This record gives sequence, C-alpha cells and structure tokens, in this order.
Amino acid sequence: MCFVFLFFFLESMATELSLNINIKEPRWDQSTFVGRAKHFFTVTDPRNLLLSSRTLEDARRVIEDYRMGKASPGLTEDQLWRAKYIYDSAFHPDTGEKMILIGRMSAQVPMNMTITGCMLTFYRTTPAVLFWQWVNQSFNAIVNYTNRSGDAPITVNQLGTAYISATTGAVVTALGLKSLTKHLPPIIGRYVPFAAVAAANCINIPLMRQRELKFGIPITDENGNRLGESKKAAQQAIVQVVISRIGMAAPAMAIPPVIMNALEKRAFLKRYPMMNAPLQVGLVGLCLVFATPLCCALFPQNSSMRVSRLEPEIQAQIREKNPGVEVVYFNKGL
Repeated sequence: MCFVFLFFFLESMATELSLNINIKEPRWDQSTFVGRAKHFFTVTDPRNLLLSSRTLEDARRVIEDYRMGKASPGLTEDQLWRAKYIYDSAFHPDTGEKMILIGRMSAQVPMNMTITGCMLTFYRTTPAVLFWQWVNQSFNAIVNYTNRSGDAPITVNQLGTAYISATTGAVVTALGLKSLTKHLPPIIGRYVPFAAVAAANCINIPLMRQRELKFGIPITDENGNRLGESKKAAQQAIVQVVISRIGMAAPAMAIPPVIMNALEKRAFLKRYPMMNAPLQVGLVGLCLVFATPLCCALFPQNSSMRVSRLEPEIQAQIREKNPGVEVVYFNKGL
C-alpha cells in the first residue's frame, strides 16, 4: 500500500510544472537563425487571428500568473508555451496593450497576399496604381504603429506625417517608374510595384518611428534591467526592420510576375481573364507564408549593441552606474 501511495506521489511531483521556465524569451534559441525562424513561424501563424477574446484573455492570465510564480493546476509546459505564443500574438511586448487586429504579425500573410496580389495584378492604369499604393501604405502605417519598439506614445501629427510622406513616396515612385517602363518589355513593368514598396518602406518606417530616433528607445542589460534610452540603438533597430520588410516583400513581388507573365500567354488565362487576380493572390500568399517568418528572423528580436557604440552621454551614464555592462539589449520592433 505504501508503495502505491509513493508511486502516485512521485508521479504527481513529476508532472508538476516547474516555475523556472524563462518565458521572457522565445521557446527556441534566438541566437541562431533556425531558432528565430521557428519562433516567427509560430508568431505569424494566421490561425491566431481566429482566436476569441476569451482565449486571448485566458492566455494573458496564464502568463501573468506564471510570471508571479503561480501555475494553474495541471498546466503542462507545452500548454504554457502555447499560451505564451497566443499572448505574444495579440499583446505588445513593451506596453502589454492588445494590438489592433490587422496590425498583428499573424495578419501579415492574409493582408499582404491580398494587397500585394492586387498591386501586381492592377498595375497598368494610373487610378489602380494610386488606389493600391494608398491601400498598401495605409496598412503599413497600421503595422508600423502596432509593432513599434518601446513604450513611447506617437502623436497624431507624427502618424499623419509618416502616412502622407510614405504614400506620396510610393505613388511618385510607382508612377515615375511606370512612365519610364512604357517602352520596355512587359515583364519589367511588373516590377514597378516592388520598387514602390521598397521606397515606401525606407520612408514610412523611419517617419513612423521618428520619436524613437529623436528620444531613443529603452535599452537594458542582459537581465532586463533598464539602463536608459538610446538614439543609436533606435537607428540600428530601424535599419534592421527596413531590411527585413524589403526582404519580406521581395519573393512575393519578384517570383509571381515571372510566373504570371508566362501564364498570361497560355490559352487558359486568355479564355478566363478573371482568374488572373485569384492566381496572383494565391502565388503571393504561397511566397509570403515562408518569406514573412524567414525575413522576420534575419535579425534577433532582442537586438544588441556594444556600450562603446552608444552615444557618449549614455556610455558615461552606464559606466558610472553599471560599470560591468559591456553589451546592451533592446526590442528592435517588427
């Protein structure tokens, strides 16, 4: 009888969830590209958009309880990580606020496949170029605001300036290149939307995050202790995000035009021209399913910088109060 009691006691102890799991960090090693890719395949999973408010709040409760040293009875490690990724998919990492639905990373694939597919399909007329570039930059403005780094507010004027500047830049680039490619092979004209998107990213992201460039973003030591705000860190973060965003768009805007250019010469699309847009959107979606998480994984989310590369006044502040710190960390945004 004692042996039976001991067996069940040991079994219950074995299944009790440890409170030492570091859920501040992703489940996979973020120092490697593969680990970051696994993380972002989970973060950008479009199925997260279908989760109910109750599911999101349950995940928040599980994570907040666990951070305070409490684990729900019967909670397993897999369930804990699932709750973390549900929480991360909907709540901002710095502010903790629930993010706008279409601004979440899980909305990237369905939203971008629709917008990009239409940009690549309806690129021949000026009104179509104007409309889809406006739609794309409106979406980008929401994404950039939702996934901004740090906890600093963005004013309405800053939002408006970034939005208008990026939309103008994208439209001018698209229309300018469109006029230059009139006498070139049709395949060249298909790449005009990509050039416009790349130009807009270079304008939109820095402008949307101009407050970070002016005042800096929070920097911490390896244990998460806040050390101050750095403009140099903000500059590095924004450059990395711009590169990732352009890389994210490249496959979806470079591969489908080649395929569609060949398909449009076939009898099927000549007979059923209405299938052009659905095929284009589908091809773009296929590219984005892989390009989105892989390009998000190009740089660590919790980026780092040596203290010696920070502003002189920040260096002096850190060396005075935290002389042992050689590297600082910051959330680069997405």
